[in-house]
Amino acid sequence: MMLVRNVVVLMLLVTVVAPIILYTDRIGTFKSASSRNEFIEEVTSFTFSGDAGRLNVLPQESSATLKEPIGLVYTDNTTKGVEHKSARVLSATTDDSQAQKENPIRQVTDGNNQGVQSGISEKSTVAGENEVGRKGKIPKDEDGKVKVSKRSSSKNVAQNVEVKAEDQSSKTPVIAGKQETAKSGEGQNEQMAMPDARVRQLKDQLIRAKVYLSLPATKNNPHFTRELRQRIKEVQRVLGAAAKDSDLPRNSYERLKAMEQSLAKGKQIQDDCSAIVRKLRAMLHSTEEQLRVHKKQTLFLTQLTAKTLPKGLHCLPLRLTSEYYTLNSTQQHFPNQEKLEDPRLFHYALFSDNVLAAAVVVNSTITHAKEPSKHVFHIVTDRLNYAAMRMWFLVNPPGKATIQVQNIEEFTWLNSSYSPVLKQLGSQSMIDYYFRTHRANSDSNLKYRNPKYLSILNHLRFYLPEIFPKLDKVLFLDDDIVVQKDLTGLWSLDLKGKVNGAVETCGESFHRFDRYLNFSNPLISKNFDPRACGWAYGMNVFDLKEWKKQNITEVYHNWQKLNHDRQLWKLGTLPPGLITFWNRTHPLDRLWHVLGLGYNPNVNQRDIERAAVIHYNGNLKPWLEIGMPKYRNYWVKYVDYDHVYLRECNINP
Repeated sequence: MMLVRNVVVLMLLVTVVAPIILYTDRIGTFKSASSRNEFIEEVTSFTFSGDAGRLNVLPQESSATLKEPIGLVYTDNTTKGVEHKSARVLSATTDDSQAQKENPIRQVTDGNNQGVQSGISEKSTVAGENEVGRKGKIPKDEDGKVKVSKRSSSKNVAQNVEVKAEDQSSKTPVIAGKQETAKSGEGQNEQMAMPDARVRQLKDQLIRAKVYLSLPATKNNPHFTRELRQRIKEVQRVLGAAAKDSDLPRNSYERLKAMEQSLAKGKQIQDDCSAIVRKLRAMLHSTEEQLRVHKKQTLFLTQLTAKTLPKGLHCLPLRLTSEYYTLNSTQQHFPNQEKLEDPRLFHYALFSDNVLAAAVVVNSTITHAKEPSKHVFHIVTDRLNYAAMRMWFLVNPPGKATIQVQNIEEFTWLNSSYSPVLKQLGSQSMIDYYFRTHRANSDSNLKYRNPKYLSILNHLRFYLPEIFPKLDKVLFLDDDIVVQKDLTGLWSLDLKGKVNGAVETCGESFHRFDRYLNFSNPLISKNFDPRACGWAYGMNVFDLKEWKKQNITEVYHNWQKLNHDRQLWKLGTLPPGLITFWNRTHPLDRLWHVLGLGYNPNVNQRDIERAAVIHYNGNLKPWLEIGMPKYRNYWVKYVDYDHVYLRECNINP
């Protein structure tokens, strides 16, 4: 009996106690190794999906401790291959309090030569990854995940393992914070591109708010009406005169958000979209009508300002005239009068009643002339400004250059019996056309209603051989130009039998013949091309020998007689000039004469700097307050504002 008991106890020790001791000792050893991040147990096989597969590269843990791999796919567009890296996170699941440990298994690749290696078997290949290495693209499934197909020597390994990936062009993964930075950078770029984005948004909110206020649904809700009116006042105060976002106060964003919330309430209140549409259409129509009226008023006021002589420029000729008549007869003459008819010199024709403008033309020309003593200026003015013009150049002689000032009244040959245009300009119908006060019946094109066209000074350009009978070539200059280079090269130009040398202006559609002439009239349509290129007055070199030979003045007279009722063209000098010099104009290089500084704010700056002559054609003359400031400096630098006469008349830059 005792023997049986001992045998039973021994069997219990062998079968129960000994396994417990051995298992406890094994667990302690594993924990000790884990604390040093080492595995002392060599695992040569693992179980996956119920099958076992032999690994010959790295030691593996049992499937009980293997979690789903977390993969990162990196792409490098600068190389031909694509490097793929994945990491598996291993953790012990038997003890929740045990710290999780990671055991990364790298899949080493050689992107330049062999494609992507899986690391599972030396002979295994990844078909999808090889395709990536060849084409530089990452195959994806419908969910946007990168699909890596693994093939090993064992048929029991799973066929498809999905690895989440981030597509990027560098080997560094994009961090969420950096993505937000990139987005904010894009927002800053957009804001830089539109510096008035918030201003526009606030203005749009005001329009929407005013629409809501006018609708019946809003009027029936007094509480919302008060709220919306308060929001409108707040936004209006914020906007003020702001033209860009930097002009807005700091609380503009809060006001914008508050208005947006109120508008959202208004949208919920409105139940009739058709009423909103009708209101918006009415507002659009009203705005367009107001715009049309304001444009018409702006045009009228601009024309009126252009016709009006500033007080200082009215004072100057009066002051000069009074001084001129205090001089004795010997002091009223200019020197070098023997040069006036010498054809070997460089002669300029300038017809003007503006003393200051004529002074700028002469000063700028002499400043850039290589031989000032060979330059002769012939100035013709009217009776009112004759004494003032002479006095100015007597007090301010242009260096070694020669000056002649003539009174148009002295041209006794220029009368209505000889000149058709002079007869027309003196007619009652012409005077009524320019000076009638009924704007409702006035011509739609106010440009041609400037009384300056009544002055015969504007038409003297068609009588150059009569004014200068002994000269061969004359350079005609308008009084609203500035000379920036020496012009003597124009006298040596070969005009190839043409009479007029001018810069063409057909770069824009409105500078062609159909802009100036009435092609509905058969006299015009039969003789001229509507798409013919126009040219500019302001700086023209005229061959007076050819002029006389081709009898240009008579051609001009014939066309003026045909236009007695203004049916061929409106008044002015360019339309009859285009007709008179048709096929008689030699085109000059465009940098001799750059136009548009009196109406075009977008004249090419480089062209202005390189031009020999710049022309302030248009209403925005540099001596008027409405002149464009960006172009005024080219003109004012030739005016001595410290001159006693200018200071007495309060003429300032």
